[in-house]
Amino acid sequence: MYHVFGVINTAFIFISLYGVYSQLQTVERRKSSAASSGHATELLSLNQFCMSFLAYLSFFVYGYSISPFNHYIVWPRLIAAMLVAMILWEIWCDRRTRLSLGILWCAIVCLVVSMLGLFFGETYQDEGRWIATTMILIISALLAQGYAHQIKLIVTSGKTGAVDIRMSQFILMMDVSTIAFACSMGLANSWPLMVLAVASGITKLLIMYLFRWVKYSPLARARRISAGLQ
Repeated sequence: MYHVFGVINTAFIFISLYGVYSQLQTVERRKSSAASSGHATELLSLNQFCMSFLAYLSFFVYGYSISPFNHYIVWPRLIAAMLVAMILWEIWCDRRTRLSLGILWCAIVCLVVSMLGLFFGETYQDEGRWIATTMILIISALLAQGYAHQIKLIVTSGKTGAVDIRMSQFILMMDVSTIAFACSMGLANSWPLMVLAVASGITKLLIMYLFRWVKYSPLARARRISAGLQ
């Protein structure tokens, strides 16, 4: 069952990568669209994408820190972290703020350091696992906070802006498969992954609901009208 759920989870992770790529495509389309008014990353929460990057990266580190080396976790999460880093790049290019630049540089440094950890995985395996577990627990809380910020932006403005629903849909599918895969690994090794997957899944459900809320809610329409958006 471990390998079956591992393959299924890997498949859904790659599907979720298309969701992240879809978000990048949305930003690219808005760059050339007059409707975006020069704000290609409108309403994209820097907070949320920073936490998403760290979540993927913590899975990556955890996957090569446990024994045996978990290929199902490591390589798809590395690709995902790189794609989210590209979104952080787009946010900086669009906004040119010190905060977005600082987060982008921190992401690059963390990515390089975590990749170097692959070469010292056996020497520092116990330390790496402890660090990764701590990262996952902290990031689970920060990820929930980051998505709460994204949710607040949508609710306050009454619109979804550059937020792409397919990204939430595909990542939710990945979260569900991750929970199943974590169960097959045994809770002793997988409970940190389950905590993060559950936190991520709940927030994706809320964001997906908000796309319907924006479309049908009189309150959302009133907020758009008050801001001169409709």
